[in-house]
Amino acid sequence: MTVSLHRRGAVATIELNRPQAMNAWDRELGEALRGAVEECAADDAIRAVTITGAGRAFSSGADLKAGFDPTPEGFPDVGAALRERYHPIITGIREMPKPVLAAVNGPAAGIGCSLALACDLVLAAESSYFLLAFVNIGLVPDGGSSFLIAARVGFARAAEMAMLGERIPAPKALEWGMINRVVADDALLAEAGALADRLAAGPTRSYAGTKRQLNSWLYQRMREQLELEATIQHELAASGDFVEGVAAFVGKRPARFSGR
Repeated sequence: MTVSLHRRGAVATIELNRPQAMNAWDRELGEALRGAVEECAADDAIRAVTITGAGRAFSSGADLKAGFDPTPEGFPDVGAALRERYHPIITGIREMPKPVLAAVNGPAAGIGCSLALACDLVLAAESSYFLLAFVNIGLVPDGGSSFLIAARVGFARAAEMAMLGERIPAPKALEWGMINRVVADDALLAEAGALADRLAAGPTRSYAGTKRQLNSWLYQRMREQLELEATIQHELAASGDFVEGVAAFVGKRPARFSGR
């Protein structure tokens, strides 16, 4: 089971559960996570949702070895995976008529970063970090990160994350305004549980209305931007720089990009 769904009263916790792979997304995890998000959205008895990761990571991003089917040309069909699995998760969280809280317990990289920042409130363990590593393998931000991060921290910092591919430690993410709170590692689950309980006891329709307002102001072009991300990412997954980037990653050596 790559995703676990736990219920405690009116609080549901969605836990990514591939700890041996640092909760990297393969097909099974993507499909299970989409199902869990849709189940929580449809169940009126659930009034608040927490998303977290099992083990020492929130999510290390897409599983490059098992996350994508091949195109007829033999390249990863990134576009199909984004449209069929990733996008419904991101839009499902943003449009869910109840609050969604991320409890980031470790690295949140790539689509893992997007997943966390799609949530309404983000709590992060002190040792956790956020990372857009796409550029390190010749790709571009996807899963909504091109607009989720820009909306939270502005153009300059979004460009820095996307183009430099450097880790943003949780304290810096808090300073930037990317997340809401940083807590001690051993206090994260208790803090997240208490906040989820508070939200679950609150005015659910008010929270839903607030989300609609924020979505209308900040994410009105969300679906168009997701489609643009998928189109560009699909193109780049067939590029020479992507092939070199993955080979360098697997070989644990610096990439030698050619710009093609």
